[in-house]
Amino acid sequence: MSHPLREVLTQVASDSCPGSFNFHCHTVCSDGSLEPIELIQQATTLGLSHLAVTDHHSSHAHAPMQAWLDQRRNLGDRVPTLWSGMEISALLKGCLVHVLALGFELDHGALAPYNQGDAVVGVLLRAEAVVEAIHQAGGLAVLAHPARYRLSHGVLLEEAARLGFDGGEAWYDYDMNPAWSPSPLICESIDRQLANLGLLRTCGTDSHGIDLYGR
Repeated sequence: MSHPLREVLTQVASDSCPGSFNFHCHTVCSDGSLEPIELIQQATTLGLSHLAVTDHHSSHAHAPMQAWLDQRRNLGDRVPTLWSGMEISALLKGCLVHVLALGFELDHGALAPYNQGDAVVGVLLRAEAVVEAIHQAGGLAVLAHPARYRLSHGVLLEEAARLGFDGGEAWYDYDMNPAWSPSPLICESIDRQLANLGLLRTCGTDSHGIDLYGR
């Protein structure tokens, strides 16, 4: 599936986050602490190149952030590229996981059931249904923090690849340090597995607080 974000994600490496890329963070539109404008102002000050705000079951932060970026860009300022994002709960091999939807068409009907502020129930909760909806909306489906679930990342990523996921979150701070830092051994293992599966790698701080350099 051709997608402009794919080329960006091929550049993701262990040192990409949090200074260049951040494809996993939150605002008050779900369980974060920053207002959307506060977050995008901070991302701009930090000099991020690309980011996606992935509120749980909500893409409502995107419009005010994009409007602010457009205004600053028109003034000649250097600003990040903002991609649409959302974090969606799903069942993968019977395990409750989180799927990052990235770069999708905003307000697309296929994602409407997942954009209501809460997880869905029934067949729509199945990972294959979530992935299909993301793809129908023109987005990429990424397994968030693959090593945070009751099933191993090895098992989950194999199944994700089988179901047509586009990628996985390779670089993540599983130790939840005050200043974000990827957990080396587990992240390197996930990165290798994703490469072997032919899947894209992403990175993100999963920030819920007031600092994009921390969780």
